[in-house]
Parts: sequence; C-alpha cells; structure tokens
Amino acid sequence: MNIQTNKWQISRRHTLKGLGVSLALPFLNCMLLKSYGYKKQVGEKPKRAVFAYIPNGVNTLDFQITESGKDYHLSKTLKSLEAHKNDLTPISGLYHPHGLGTAHNCEKIWLTGGKINANTISVDQLIAKKTSDYTRYPSLELCNSGGKSLAWTNDGTQLPAYRNPAQVFRQMFNVPTSGLDVQLRNIKKQGSILNTVMEEAKHLEKQLGKEDKGRLDHYLTSVRELELRSTRAEQWLHTPLPEVGESTRKQLNRTVSENEVGEYFRTMYDLIVLAFQTDMTRVATFSTGVEGKGLAIPEIGVLSGRHALSHHGGNEDLMNDLSKSDAFNIAQFSYFIRRLKETSEPQGSLLDTTVALYGSGMTYGHSHGCANLPIILAGGGQLGFRHGSHLDYNSKVKTFTSYKLDDPGSQYRICHAPVNKKAHMSNLLLTIAQKAGLEIESFGDSTGIVEELV
Repeated sequence: MNIQTNKWQISRRHTLKGLGVSLALPFLNCMLLKSYGYKKQVGEKPKRAVFAYIPNGVNTLDFQITESGKDYHLSKTLKSLEAHKNDLTPISGLYHPHGLGTAHNCEKIWLTGGKINANTISVDQLIAKKTSDYTRYPSLELCNSGGKSLAWTNDGTQLPAYRNPAQVFRQMFNVPTSGLDVQLRNIKKQGSILNTVMEEAKHLEKQLGKEDKGRLDHYLTSVRELELRSTRAEQWLHTPLPEVGESTRKQLNRTVSENEVGEYFRTMYDLIVLAFQTDMTRVATFSTGVEGKGLAIPEIGVLSGRHALSHHGGNEDLMNDLSKSDAFNIAQFSYFIRRLKETSEPQGSLLDTTVALYGSGMTYGHSHGCANLPIILAGGGQLGFRHGSHLDYNSKVKTFTSYKLDDPGSQYRICHAPVNKKAHMSNLLLTIAQKAGLEIESFGDSTGIVEELV
C-alpha cells in the first residue's frame, strides 16, 4: 500500500478515529477513576496530596503579605487562615518560566511546569503512580461546570474531571446494582476491546513514518494505562466498599447548585476528605474554575465572575469585589484545612499525612501577570514539611527593598517580571513529589528543592 496516497490517509484517519471511539465509550471514560491498586501497605504512613486552583489571579494589593519569616501578619484576604497559621506556609515570588505571558492558558502548566503547547505529566499524576498501588482509585479530579481538570498524563493528555458532587459520591461509594458477574463481564469486555486496539495499532505501526509512529506511541501510552487500570479494577472487584454513615451519605450524595458557591465548594472539599479518610484515593485535584470562568458569588453580593473582576482597570468597586471573592475562596480552603485537621486516623489527623497546595497560575489578571504567584502550602507535617513562616523569595534578592502596596504600579510590575529568577514553581512541585515518596531529582524546569520547607 502506498502511504502517500489520499486513500491511505483516509483509511488511517478512519482507523484511528475508530480506535478513539472505542476508547471514548462512557464505560471506558468511567474507568479513568476505576480501581487502580491491590497491594496492602504495611508499616508505612499514608502519603496524600491535594491541589486546589483559583482562576484569574487575585487582588494582589490585598493578598500580598509584606513581612517575611515567622513574624508575619496574614493579609486582609488571608485572615480566615489565622487558626491554621502553624500548619501552613504562604509563598511569594514563585513563577513558571513557561507561564510568563500565557494569558488564559496558565492553569494548564500549573502542576506540570511544561510548555503550553507541549505539556507533560502533572505532579499529581506522578504521585498517583506511586500511591495507587494501595488505593481503589488512582486519583480524583474535580472541577466546576466551567472548569477543566488540573491533571495531565505522561503524553500531555488532560484527564476528565467530575463536576457534580452526587456523581462523585455514587461512583465511589454506591454499590453497583448490576452485581459482580456483570461488572466482571464489563471489565473482561473492556480488556477485549483494548486487546483489539493494540493489535490494530501494531499493524498500523509497521506502515507509518517516523513522525506518525511517535504520535501513535503517545496514543498507545494511554491504551496501556487503561489496560493496567482494567487489570487492577478486577483485583479490587471482590473488595467491599467502605461503609458510609447515613448522615454523611445524605450530605454528600446530592446535587448542589453552583449558585450556592460556598455550599458547592465545601461539598467538594468534604468529598476529598471522605475519599482520603476511607483510603479510596490519596491524590486529588480541584479546579474552582479556569481562566476566564471563575464563579460569581451572589451569596456575598459579588455578582460578576472572577474574569470580569480581574480586569478591573483600577476601578475601586471591582477591585473590592475581587478582594471579597478572593477572601471567600480562601475561606473555603480554610474550611478544608479544618476538616482535614479534625479528621482523626491512627497516624494523627488527615492533615498530618496530607500536603495541600492552593493557588493560581496567574497573579494580576488585568494584564495577565504570571509572576509572584499567590501560593499557599498546608499540612503534611508527618511527611516532613515545616510550616509557620512566610517564605518570600522576593526578599532574598538584594535589590528588592520592600512591598509598596500604596504604589499599585510597583506591585503590579513584580507580578509580570519575576524579582527572583531562581524561584521556579517547579522547585515546589519537586519538593511535594519527593515528600510524597517519589525518588526523583527533578521535575519540569526545577533547579532543586525548596529547602526552607523540609
């Protein structure tokens, strides 16, 4: 067959499209959150990680902490975190070199440190590969209706995310009514489909050029991942689901309107707590919106979405509403920290064994400044994290004297051009990965770990 002919090109497209359709069946999409492990962890504390994202940056004039070290005061926006001050570290000055000037795409590389047009695996999925041997689900991806997942696979494929809390609960904690035999047949059926896909792909590979072989290899990576998850799903099939109390079931097994933003966010955070508490998974991401689609919060009188508020142009009313939105979002994260802290397990509290990263890939939304990112790290005391200080990379540069919040132009400039060019966000991601148990020396464009945290 002449692979240069139009006939071959059409056939190839149809074949790949056919394979794609096989993988895109609803059942197979659901398998992205199917059981992923069957080993029992002995003699080692669980290590968990969660990543939560706020879109469109913040009102940096109200968010910025001005003192570095232990003797710092939480800013106006961060006041709700006061009770957790010893369990968290606000970080100033971090940036992704590939994130500068990326406008509405900065959330894509927030957890990868990759390039916008050549993304790679996100740190949560790297950790999930380590922890998934012990849990029914490799990871949990959540977002609101306007958002997308923060999770990316090895070949830069974005994983799907759940938007409805009830759907998450039912997927994780409701016993399927079809029975074990039907579930087993479905798993076997999927395995058969994947085997067919692999055989057809091998046949194609012999007839492709170098560039197409590379593309097909990326595609097959996803197929192999599904094969592995399918096999492990079968291993978990006869393991009973954890029992969930009736009050918890009523609270979480329900649809919550996004018009009730606080209730919606807290329910999502509660689902993560329950998933960690029952050891259904040890890795979770929650995007509260992508750039351009952050929610309005009518319950506190903020009627515009975060994108509109971020493009305030110095308008005082819009800036005040952006600060209210920032503070509200931080308060929901504070609630999550409290829930982790008050949930006990043999090793202590869930917060002790969970590292939680909160922040954005943008700082100053009005003109898309992506330096001096708003970042908060919490928890993970038993993983080796040390908290209680404001880690300020800007103040480590001799030419930087102080924050001048009464001079907005000065503050906005450091949100566009990094003060400390060594302060790569990937260094923090590497540190989180290592403390989660990964034996790696680099991640993204990291230059080392954040030694002040460990």
